[in-house]
Amino acid sequence: MRFNDFFCDFNFFMIKFNKNCNRMISEKLKKGHLLIAEPSIIGDLSFNRSVILLADHNKEGSIGFIINKPLKYTISDLIPEIDANFKIYNGGPVEQDNLYFIHNIPELIPNSVEISNGIYWGGDFESTKDLINSGTISKNNIRFFLGYTGWDENQLENEMQGNSWIIADNNYKNKIIGKSTTHFWKEQIIELGGDYLIWSNAPENPYLN
Repeated sequence: MRFNDFFCDFNFFMIKFNKNCNRMISEKLKKGHLLIAEPSIIGDLSFNRSVILLADHNKEGSIGFIINKPLKYTISDLIPEIDANFKIYNGGPVEQDNLYFIHNIPELIPNSVEISNGIYWGGDFESTKDLINSGTISKNNIRFFLGYTGWDENQLENEMQGNSWIIADNNYKNKIIGKSTTHFWKEQIIELGGDYLIWSNAPENPYLN
């Protein structure tokens, strides 16, 4: 066999292998899964030590919200007619001038879309404002984000192959909305155990250590 023939066959094998890997990874990914950033993601303000709730995943791409990156704003800072101090979170680098929310009270917020485990995305915002102002909705029911995280077709699968993310079940179900975020990434890393434990007490930027 000539070298060029071998090289072509090898490339064909790698393309086929990558497609099969992507297909297997895609089958594992489901709406409602958590994506835990690998410790190797360093220096990225959005994704370093992030935990993402996967809100949608299909053959065209994926959407998620970073759930452990609170910003300095509250909902009343952005929407003055809402009288509440609910924190705003950095949902991701896409469309950061738009406000998104997830919640666990679909019976109160019309037109919301289920993600999984009793967690819902969006819905009628006017009703939501009234319910917050009346005290019917608490911070344990709803979480607001500026922006979201998005992946094009096969982009997330390729990042998974590159060991950027760890897939985990959301064992908190809809109670994850009210969960404290201060040490959430660290808690997830400790639960993974094994070689990950060494990272649980490492500084956020090891280059500054």
